[in-house]
Order: sequence, then C-alpha cells, then structure tokens
Amino acid sequence: MRAGLLAPGFACTGKHRTANGGYPLPMKNFLQTHLLIILGWFFLALGAIGAVLPILPTTPFLIVALALFSKSSPRFHQMLLNNRWFGPTLRQWEETRSLSRRTKYKVCALIIAVFSFSIAMFHDKIYYQLMLAALGAILLAIIWRIKEPHD
Repeated sequence: MRAGLLAPGFACTGKHRTANGGYPLPMKNFLQTHLLIILGWFFLALGAIGAVLPILPTTPFLIVALALFSKSSPRFHQMLLNNRWFGPTLRQWEETRSLSRRTKYKVCALIIAVFSFSIAMFHDKIYYQLMLAALGAILLAIIWRIKEPHD
C-alpha cells in the first residue's frame, strides 16, 4: 500500500463527516447521545400523558426532557423551546430558573383540583386521603418555593 493511502473503503472523502464538520463520534459518545435522546423522548411522552392524566405532573417531566435534549440534541431542544403551548414556560425556566406567579397559580389550581378529586375518590379510605393531602401540600410548598422572575 502506498504511503498516505488508507485501505480500500476507508478513504477519508469527507462524505463521512458529521454536520459540524468533524468526524463521527466515538462509540461511547454515540451511545450516550442516543441514550439521552431516547430518555428525552420518554420524559416528553410522560409530560404529554401528564397533560391529560391528572395523576402525572407535566412540567417536571418537560424540564427533564429539556435538560436531556440540551445535552444531546440541539434540534429537539429548540423544538421544545419553540413549542407554542409550553415553550415560553420552559424558555423562562432555562434562562432564569424561575416560574411566573401566573404559572404558579395555574399549577396550584390544577394540583388542588386533581388532589381534591383523588381524595373524593377514596371517600372510605382515610389513610389514602391523608397521604394524598400531605403529598398535595408538599407539592404546593415546592411550587411556591420556586423563585419568580424580576420584572
């Protein structure tokens, strides 16, 4: 084989370069990136389910998906930030780690409604009612401890 040439089929023609101009990621980075993307979609799906089912919270799952996509896929990260329904809240969270008072009111109203309904469903089981009431109170306290943006 002449000097400077690679074995047939291994010539660096440039067509195997990645979008950012570099060469493909090593296998460990490739697996890590794809695992983070899969987990990001998993948490995004949980957030979407949480928007419909009252038992699952939406926002924490979306924040986790946003963090995972920020480490693995700029395209999916931007997709979440540009979403018309929850993009502004996620953008605010990413920039300032804060929630507006209006968002807090909405979240608290949803928590109170959902937990009231759940407590009513367990009308004959006081242990479950107390557990749900305690969990709801903890969630409300956590929401109100999150700082608000400076206007």
